[in-house]
Amino acid sequence: MAIEATIYGAGVFGLGCAFALARRGARVRVIDPKGVAAGASGGIVGALAPHVPEQWNEKKAFQLDSLLMAEDWWQAVSDLGGTDPGYARTGRLQPIPDADTRTRALDRADGAAALWRGAATWTVEPAPAGWSPGTTEVIRDTLSARIHPRRACAALAAAVRALGGQIVPDAHSEGLVLHATGWQGLAALRDARDRPAGNGVKGQAALLRLDRRDAPQLYVDGLHIVPHGDGTVALGSTSERDFDHAEPDVQLDAILARACAAVPELAGAEVIDRWAGIRPRARSRAPLLGVWPGRQGHFIANGGFKIGFGMAPKVAEVMAELMLDGRDAIPEAFATHGLAPWTRGV
Repeated sequence: MAIEATIYGAGVFGLGCAFALARRGARVRVIDPKGVAAGASGGIVGALAPHVPEQWNEKKAFQLDSLLMAEDWWQAVSDLGGTDPGYARTGRLQPIPDADTRTRALDRADGAAALWRGAATWTVEPAPAGWSPGTTEVIRDTLSARIHPRRACAALAAAVRALGGQIVPDAHSEGLVLHATGWQGLAALRDARDRPAGNGVKGQAALLRLDRRDAPQLYVDGLHIVPHGDGTVALGSTSERDFDHAEPDVQLDAILARACAAVPELAGAEVIDRWAGIRPRARSRAPLLGVWPGRQGHFIANGGFKIGFGMAPKVAEVMAELMLDGRDAIPEAFATHGLAPWTRGV
């Protein structure tokens, strides 16, 4: 008889885990009163960019594994559900404005050669004509990829349903239970010192009508500028620890101005969407994954923050292994055992 699994939260972690569980034969039900990708996962930027290849740690290694498995994983999502998630590994360009940056970039090229297993490169090269971050030399990495967050969540939802899963606004939980409930769920968790396990950080982004679908993404002046396959370019985002609403505001205007100053080709492009959302940031800045201490049969997958979509394929697979097989392949830096045991009313 198939194992029952209930997932609270229809963002990328919840839907990704539902997909991985369903592929292993579990009967899954995703519960979210607001629907698919109603929170931070309903964004528009989708920069799947690696950490720099230096000061290596288990978080960076986990992310590398996830980025390398992403193409096949998202292709399986697309094949099963018949919906395009907007994934493409088109790489990324970053400016080299001075000699110190160039020296660090060359050192990191050596790090990438040693750590990225020959699967991608980090190089210093002349800036290409046209689409460029505005310096004569750039860093090009071939590991970065793009995805369209909203479409990726729609693709996951379609794949879950194709595997017999349900996505509903409300229901009683059955079987194993996974909580992937975004920033509010993360903030409600407490650590052993009675501090919140994390908090929400507001981000804002814009979508422009500009067709550069085959071009690499740019990272310039602290902004991700991501050409999507549908003839749009996304740019963002802010990181606002203090906020009093979740709507786009004047800070997004500043983002647009900075992006156009850094990449003049963006100037004059029509802004077709303005987005804001609250992203879940764990205290450690790493995802929070594992069993819910003191709550038998309950699990947590939260805290994707800025790297949730890049981490999602491996997060989904390790959580499915933990829930169905009892195999714990979660890095110590991500573990939930530092949380206080659950008590009624949390």
